[in-house]
Amino acid sequence: MYRLLIVEDDLGIAEAIKEQTKAWELEAHITEDFRNVLNDFTEYQPHIVLLDIALPFFNGYHWCSEIRKISKVPIIFISSASDNMNIIMAMNMGADDFIAKPFDMDVLVAKTQALLRRTYDFAASVPVLEHRGAFLNTGDGTLTYKNNNIPLTKNEYRILLCLMENKGRVVSREKLMERLWKTEVFIDENTLTVNVNRLRKKLDAAGLENFISTKVGVGYIVE
Repeated sequence: MYRLLIVEDDLGIAEAIKEQTKAWELEAHITEDFRNVLNDFTEYQPHIVLLDIALPFFNGYHWCSEIRKISKVPIIFISSASDNMNIIMAMNMGADDFIAKPFDMDVLVAKTQALLRRTYDFAASVPVLEHRGAFLNTGDGTLTYKNNNIPLTKNEYRILLCLMENKGRVVSREKLMERLWKTEVFIDENTLTVNVNRLRKKLDAAGLENFISTKVGVGYIVE
């Protein structure tokens, strides 16, 4: 089931969209904290976003730009500000479509489904893993923190990916070596230690101190 994130401050419209999409087997979540839309995005991991322009605190253009820094997920703007300038701005900011209010719910659902088909029938989803404000994009292997890219080697990326996929759980050294060994030549314990230490130094330098913790005799954990 595809997940839809609705970023709309008119609760009546948001609830109506959620109810309508439910009938088409789309799971929907309505944003409530308009100061932290990006947190909702990373926690919910939607396949598509419906985004209004006029929002409290920060407008839809701001949040579209923030989402585009970490994800290529489809974004549809829904707004009564449907003049050419706003439509052009929305598309230039990275939107995939623009639907003017008031709109027909059936048309909204049809456009949403068409965009989902085009996106996910031909390309895999690009999930983004988040922890302490750091975003790991599994599509292109990039790590971003406070709008800065932290360069990772292939092994460093695979180690961090494994740890963030298991956030809150200890990952054994054996499991990490197995993950690396699947795509590289044999990885021994010393090589793993060197890679983890190098990764930690990069994270520390970027302001992510103690991002990876050691559980002596067991393995590593991101918590």
